[in-house]
Amino acid sequence: MVEFFKQRIRRIRYVTSFVSLALMLISLLAMSVNGLNLGLDFTGGMVSEVAVDPSLTHSQLLDTLEPQLGEFTNVTHSDQQGRWVIRYPVPQSSDDIVDLKPLLSPISHQVDVISSSMVGSQVGQDLVDQGGLALMVSMLSILAYLCVRFEWRLASGSLLALIHDVVLVLGFFAATQMEFNLTVFAAILAILGYSLNDSIIIADRIRELLIAKQSLTTEEIDDQAVIATFSRTMVTSGTTLMTVSALWILGGSALQGFAVAMFIGILSGTWSSISIGTVLPEWLKLEPKHYLPVEIDDAP
Repeated sequence: MVEFFKQRIRRIRYVTSFVSLALMLISLLAMSVNGLNLGLDFTGGMVSEVAVDPSLTHSQLLDTLEPQLGEFTNVTHSDQQGRWVIRYPVPQSSDDIVDLKPLLSPISHQVDVISSSMVGSQVGQDLVDQGGLALMVSMLSILAYLCVRFEWRLASGSLLALIHDVVLVLGFFAATQMEFNLTVFAAILAILGYSLNDSIIIADRIRELLIAKQSLTTEEIDDQAVIATFSRTMVTSGTTLMTVSALWILGGSALQGFAVAMFIGILSGTWSSISIGTVLPEWLKLEPKHYLPVEIDDAP
């Protein structure tokens, strides 16, 4: 596998770059057409925990509640048998708490409402604003760091790789209409840091080789940099994916969005740092002279 990778590295970098650009366009199209299915954390609504007959299934509860509470009703299993967490929007005509007992009585002999809480629409809008601000501050901080750390041609590859990873995750959630809540947003911020780490490792190696091997072309230097960091990238990504997979399988529905976002972000972050992070500087004509000291003419 490693030998095959060494022989085909340049072709792999170029092919995955075009695939990444195509996926970005598809993701942007999905976001523009479908938009994100914002969870109650952002839109406001009710969260209630109920205890019903243990024999009831998820589909039975959803089929009963959705016609009454709306299409955005979400039902997830709680930590005890027979207990379910129900999330649903507050009816626009009234701010009163909906009584779930008469809605569930036809399908359950026992209906106990354990707790109910409301997330107001104003709180939801504040979370949207604060989340957008946090994402913007993170991106600007990363941009400032890359501008100081690397020459702009090399920094642009790392920055586009970061944007690519975020767009792909958002596009997936827009296409599948999975709920986008605070845990998914937290995953996106974590993906930024993870992808940045991968990009910096490869960019640092490219910078070192540009200075040490000035006779080589930029394409050859990028090939060597990717090969030199490939084993480290695979070990890091592989172990992280194992952890995220465990969260996905064992974490239940509460962590499903977080685990899916992290899984996609880690995969895209690995290949974007290898493809976009190295190909874009080539297109921008990165050369060894950009990292060599500038000779000053002392002549009067």
